[in-house]
Amino acid sequence: MGSAGYIIRKVRQFIAKNDLLPDGSRIVIGLSGGADSVVLSDILLQLDYDCVAAHCNFHLRGAESLRDEQAAQTFAQRHHIPFFKQDFDTPTIAAQRAISIEMAARELRYAWFEQLRIEQNALVAVAHHQADNIETFLLNLLRASGLRGLTGIPVRNGAVVRPLLCLSKEEILQYAHFRQLPFVTDSSNLQDNYLRNKIRLTLLPQLRALNPAADSAILTTMQHLQEVARVYDRHIETASNQVLTPTDDGLKINIAQLKTLPSPESLLFEVLKQYGFERPRILDIAMSIDSHSGKRFYSSGHCLTRERDCFVLSPLTTTNAKSYRIAQDCSAIHEPFKMQIQHTDQQPKILPDPRWAYLDADKLQFPLTLRRWQRGDRFMPFGMNRFQKISDFFNNNKFGQAEKAQTWLLCSGDEIVWIVGQRIDQRYRLTTTTKKVCICSLIGEKNDIQ
Repeated sequence: MGSAGYIIRKVRQFIAKNDLLPDGSRIVIGLSGGADSVVLSDILLQLDYDCVAAHCNFHLRGAESLRDEQAAQTFAQRHHIPFFKQDFDTPTIAAQRAISIEMAARELRYAWFEQLRIEQNALVAVAHHQADNIETFLLNLLRASGLRGLTGIPVRNGAVVRPLLCLSKEEILQYAHFRQLPFVTDSSNLQDNYLRNKIRLTLLPQLRALNPAADSAILTTMQHLQEVARVYDRHIETASNQVLTPTDDGLKINIAQLKTLPSPESLLFEVLKQYGFERPRILDIAMSIDSHSGKRFYSSGHCLTRERDCFVLSPLTTTNAKSYRIAQDCSAIHEPFKMQIQHTDQQPKILPDPRWAYLDADKLQFPLTLRRWQRGDRFMPFGMNRFQKISDFFNNNKFGQAEKAQTWLLCSGDEIVWIVGQRIDQRYRLTTTTKKVCICSLIGEKNDIQ
């Protein structure tokens, strides 16, 4: 594999080829104390970069986390470089944000790195290498994350650079041995309780047994896909210029031009994902290209309306998130969705369908109001005798961001009567003393409730 000098030259050439670190750059290095980050730090010091060490203690492995912190600090002191460290209560933050421990640690790490980078007027270097790249490829393959997910870890992502992506794990360990660099080993990397670890410990050994050159084959495939991605990006850029027209507050997407493309869905995905639309919703939008006008689709912050000859994208404002009034003598509405309203003094046959709401009319205060949900909204779900935040109802029923954005509330005064298409409020249910009934029933498919 070569000497330490050969490996240093290999990294230097990789840095130059990809224009990662201009001469004289100050570098914030993510230093965990493990072999990868220790080798990265040593190589950059050998190349005379002005380095700063940054260590994150996520407090996930008890005494081992403190050991890692001490190892990172010792390395920094031995090489006379500034050392910064940050402690995180990772489990608590993960629970608050309703995300995995891994995701929380990643977000916390890069947010702090960015803060430190600005303070130090520096770039950030992290120690991903070829094995990490291969694992990421397989992980994204299993998650069906699309073309870009199969191109691997980017060499540069904004101010974050990865100078070791040209090295194998074996070369990193060999360099540490040549240079007699002490490092620690994260015991969690040896456990198969995470999908990435299962790939590293189980899947990759099996692939290598089938093909000893599996690593090289995967890396070569990623290079091919990177070339394909460049062609794809150029096509999307050209198609966007043909199909998209910027407006004062959003975009217009010309449907006639969109339909001439080899894959309208691809352009819609690339454009709309930037505005918070999730893939299932984008598939719905693509299928609506030949449908009638008036359909609306929502992300957490934007509305896409199907007009006669175009899609109109605009931010959620009082214009497209407005409220609607329903008078007592109203028998049907057609906006923002279709709904029939009936009044009767007969006990109705109740259908077990959340798209029908059977309400005690004497408890309603007309005109009723249809509006979007707001943070702090609460109601008393049918079957319960206590209030619940609408946001908790969403979380308990596993609503995605798009579903939350698409939800309407039927209100009587300041009180929520019905989460439309989902659950009525216990206070407005029919009882043995109910004399007049108001029946609200949705018309059309579920996706029409927008």
